[in-house]
Amino acid sequence: MAYQEATLRPESVSTEAVAVKRPRIESIDVVRGIVMILMALDHSRDFFGNSGVNPTDLATTTMPLFFTRWITHFCAPAFFLLTGTGAYLSLRKKSKHELSRFLFTRGLWLIFLELVVTRGFGWQFNFDYRVTMLFILWALGWAMIVLSVLVYLPTSVVTAFGVVMIATHNLLDSVQSSNPLWTILHSPNFLVRTPQNIVRVPYVLIPWVGVTAAGYGLGQVFRWEPARRKSFLLRLGIALSTAFVVLRAINLYGNPVPWSTQRSAAFTVLSFLNTNKYPPSLLFLLMTLGPAMLFLWAVDGGTPRFLRPALTIGKVPMFYYLLHIPLIHLIAVIVCYARYGQVHWMFESNTIAQFPVTPPPGWGYSLPIVYLIWAFVVVTLYPLCRWFAGLKQRRGDAWLSYF
Repeated sequence: MAYQEATLRPESVSTEAVAVKRPRIESIDVVRGIVMILMALDHSRDFFGNSGVNPTDLATTTMPLFFTRWITHFCAPAFFLLTGTGAYLSLRKKSKHELSRFLFTRGLWLIFLELVVTRGFGWQFNFDYRVTMLFILWALGWAMIVLSVLVYLPTSVVTAFGVVMIATHNLLDSVQSSNPLWTILHSPNFLVRTPQNIVRVPYVLIPWVGVTAAGYGLGQVFRWEPARRKSFLLRLGIALSTAFVVLRAINLYGNPVPWSTQRSAAFTVLSFLNTNKYPPSLLFLLMTLGPAMLFLWAVDGGTPRFLRPALTIGKVPMFYYLLHIPLIHLIAVIVCYARYGQVHWMFESNTIAQFPVTPPPGWGYSLPIVYLIWAFVVVTLYPLCRWFAGLKQRRGDAWLSYF
């Protein structure tokens, strides 16, 4: 996510305006907008797809279902990375102390949004707290809080911290513990599991904190002159993508589950691409961040016309995020009522298997229907995002930076 924000002589007003209203970096907004659009596809599938079929289980999945899930893997890594990048770039108009304070308070705000707003008003439409999932805003909030401390260190140290965490955290895979702290840090598990309440942590802090720290280091690149920046992004994208292919082929390190030969060549490719997201393995991050760098390189010179809507959404990613989940859920309520004449299932989630809603009998739609709902959600939200982006451009209210 990016951080945008008495006169003596007329020219001093002009100088100050230029300092405050720095132009945004379009390539970052475009990539951020694309991953937000893809995120809505995954969440549309969560509400409307067949919950009984795991899209990454090669024994039961199909090629279209697998790639519908796989393409959305690019969302979280880019989101965390560019959050760090945006933090670094905000140093153009903030001191390190001001940035640290902003990151800390915004981190707390994101954790609140996860625990209250998106949980109660988005995913579940209830506040019984029978089932609570700690998703991306939870981890992103903690990543910002950690970064609020790291910003006082030299940028090279912050970058090294992130890269080392990404590269080495799979050495911890053998540590099996149900300790709550370890669950939060590295081992997705139940934080609370009683007959009355379940709290599960899919988004652990290691290595997501490292991705954000590495993104902070990447911010330096966007202060370079264009030719040097583009060259670096291209070389980095190729290097990360090549490292993924080589390490995955070796099959010795970087992912808890090795790939294996399957019933067909096509499914063997799926096995090769089927890397671990919870927690994100080294190979998962190489597989997603490499192409993300290449896409940043491709759009660095300007935004193609067909990507202008993504640019708009990318300027207000948190606003979009907070709206798209309740909109998808609301559509599910409407469809449920039209089909069954009642909607209580859409407000119930008593077990992990029934998250985010309890599927009514026969619930679950084909991928073409899921894609249609996804398209409707994005098209519906686009005018709202354009309005809010315009509001942020016109006004400099501090509260707007928290959305």
